[in-house]
Amino acid sequence: MFDSIIEFTAGLITALAQPLGSTALAIVLCTLGVRLLLLPLSVMQARGERVRARLAPRIKELRTRYDRDPGRLQRELTALYAEEKTSPLAGCLQGFAQVPVLMVMYRVFASSVIAGQANALLTHGLFGVPLGQQFAGTVAGFGLLSGPALVFAGLFLLLLAVALVTSRRVRRTMGEEVQPEMLRRLMPLLPFGTLLAAAVLPLAAGIYLLVSTAWTAGEKAVLHRAAPA
Repeated sequence: MFDSIIEFTAGLITALAQPLGSTALAIVLCTLGVRLLLLPLSVMQARGERVRARLAPRIKELRTRYDRDPGRLQRELTALYAEEKTSPLAGCLQGFAQVPVLMVMYRVFASSVIAGQANALLTHGLFGVPLGQQFAGTVAGFGLLSGPALVFAGLFLLLLAVALVTSRRVRRTMGEEVQPEMLRRLMPLLPFGTLLAAAVLPLAAGIYLLVSTAWTAGEKAVLHRAAPA
């Protein structure tokens, strides 16, 4: 079902790579374009988070009052969110919207044939590492301390830096909202999932993850800094 989209994406990256002189830069430009398209969802997410932070005292009061009546608690929370025209899932839309994009990027650099022709993008690389190469294959072919493996190491370090910044912000946000204890422990760990993903995805998809998560970190800082107290 993604064949036509994969063909379009591969053609777009190829077209951008020619004037830029780098397929990796073309991926960065495509990623920025996708994030610009998703900007309205990001604004909705920021508004939803501000509303949930404002509702935190009322939610805490409801949880205390109906602690022994889960059904009544759920109804009261649903009514509260409906009154404020928001939802606990409002902040997830942007993340869900990026899943198909990541899937397409993976297929573009994992398919040997696109539209009946050999995938020429697999021959393109970054500092000598093919963009369709995975970390395990790089280590097996060149060694753990080789130059190609160091390219992945640099990618992992940059992803780690972005994940640390994002995790700290998540901890601050969780402190302003009423959340179950298990969720408080789990949410700050989720940003580090990009490291696991980049370890098994092609290098091109790892570049997409890096640019997208860095955009998210900067976007949240700007949107929340502009928010009223």
